[in-house]
Amino acid sequence: MKELKDYVVTIPDYPQPGVMFRDVTSVLQDADGLRLAIDSMMEKAGDPADFDAIIGTESRGFIFGMPIAYNLHKPFIMARKKGKLPRETVSCEYELEYGTAVIEMHKDAIKPGDRIVIVDDLIATGGTIEAVTKMVEQLGGK
Repeated sequence: MKELKDYVVTIPDYPQPGVMFRDVTSVLQDADGLRLAIDSMMEKAGDPADFDAIIGTESRGFIFGMPIAYNLHKPFIMARKKGKLPRETVSCEYELEYGTAVIEMHKDAIKPGDRIVIVDDLIATGGTIEAVTKMVEQLGGK
């Protein structure tokens, strides 16, 4: 039986020299890989009674987070690149492998005390997850 890592294609030196880009489109293009990815992430999320909502990071976190939220009957919150959300937002700058970026969420997406699961496709530097965690905490979530 294949493991999830077997479905991920690595592209060296993309988008710049020294970066090992993990391409998850190969997971999406294989029905077994996609099922394995969603099922594995749902398992990692734990008992749905232990959290209130799921945040997906732009853009691949949307692809994986939305079906998890749907299957677990949880609200889905988008963490998007700066300037993409229409209402009042909170934001956080973070480090990428090859620069910096800013991510935002709607200010009213999380209520104090909400317990949140964050979904992304993979963790390279951890900067995106760290930035989203800071915004969740800033809004009173856990």
